[in-house]
Amino acid sequence: MGMHQYIKSLSDLESIFRCPGKFKYEEHSVAAHSFKVTNIAQFLGTVEEQSGKTVDWRSLYEKALNHDYSELFIGDIKTPVKYATPQLREMLADVEESMTENFIKNEIPAEFQEAYSKRLKEGKDATLEGEILSVADKVDLLYESFGEIQKGNPESVFTEIYEESLKTILQFDHLNSVQYFLNEILPELLSGNFTNQAQLQEISQRILAE
Repeated sequence: MGMHQYIKSLSDLESIFRCPGKFKYEEHSVAAHSFKVTNIAQFLGTVEEQSGKTVDWRSLYEKALNHDYSELFIGDIKTPVKYATPQLREMLADVEESMTENFIKNEIPAEFQEAYSKRLKEGKDATLEGEILSVADKVDLLYESFGEIQKGNPESVFTEIYEESLKTILQFDHLNSVQYFLNEILPELLSGNFTNQAQLQEISQRILAE
């Protein structure tokens, strides 16, 4: 038993595409998503640090880079399905955790198992780094959905994903990095000319006013 299967599995993440079953102009793999989330988390962490917060950078990078590794075992489940009921969400989380633990036990050398148990566990927790991860994950999802709306994708699900992502980001509006996103980045995103611009601006304004 060595690290071969783990390293090989990283390529497998390139073949798992997000938002399955829907027409998309551009596919996004889990591997690409993890890379983008890590970079977004890096920026959000920089905002927090410059605002006087202490950021555990090692924790943040490990959380962000590995946050969707468990999708190797169950694939990318649509957000509306995953969150349909608290019971279903808990069951899926249990399955992810169990299969990840089995993978670590069977494929990771004993001397590295403790390290990878920490790295591959659920990273969205109450720590600053966990909150930054939650925001970064939704920022990338918002941009993915915006990209499809901008290209004129007729699937209404992408407008729903945009709305759900923004609502989740707002749950962390106590973070300086979220305030920066809302005041500096979101207005710029909405300022260009694109399909359904007026609708998306109205949705955003309504959510921000709630």
